[in-house]
Amino acid sequence: MFRRHSSTGSSDETPEQRLARLEAEDEVERGKGRPTPSRRESEAARKAALKPTSDRKELARRKRQQRTEQRDKVRKAMVSGDQKNLPTRDRGPVRGFCRDLVDSRYNVAEFLLPLLVVILVLSMIPSLVGVQFGLWTATIVGTTVDTVWLWIRTRRELRARFPADQTRGALAYTLLRSSQMRRLRLPKPQVKRGQPLPPARRH
Repeated sequence: MFRRHSSTGSSDETPEQRLARLEAEDEVERGKGRPTPSRRESEAARKAALKPTSDRKELARRKRQQRTEQRDKVRKAMVSGDQKNLPTRDRGPVRGFCRDLVDSRYNVAEFLLPLLVVILVLSMIPSLVGVQFGLWTATIVGTTVDTVWLWIRTRRELRARFPADQTRGALAYTLLRSSQMRRLRLPKPQVKRGQPLPPARRH
């Protein structure tokens, strides 16, 4: 009279229906991807989500303090030349050598801005137009010749001192620094003008 029902489905299921249902149940089990968290884990997660706002404020304060300390280290390194705390762009023996090479000499490009100001002032005086033109020509020629010579010397020195795979971007770095006024350069110069550079070592 009464039909017996199993715990997993109806006895009226066809074999195809039963197979489809079992596959669906198996897919649900696999879809979890991880075991159900225990009561202790659930409670810990709930408490972590309800932590006081003061904890988050303290964490933010510490992060701000760390950033401030890091900026202080970088600023001091820019003055002292400390390689460890310099920005990545200025770090390493190759970049350090390029800075010393530029700082140990007079570079015409570093006087370009003051010379341009003088030329501008002279251009306002009609009687000194010839002087202004001559100074302008000398400035352009002098800057070009000196920059080309610095490029040649830097390339030669880098080849003698460092492997080729370590000197990428060093020429551009050198020329950019040579165009900056000495007192405005960062990192600060660590050598005096005219100071000889150490001899090259074989690599």
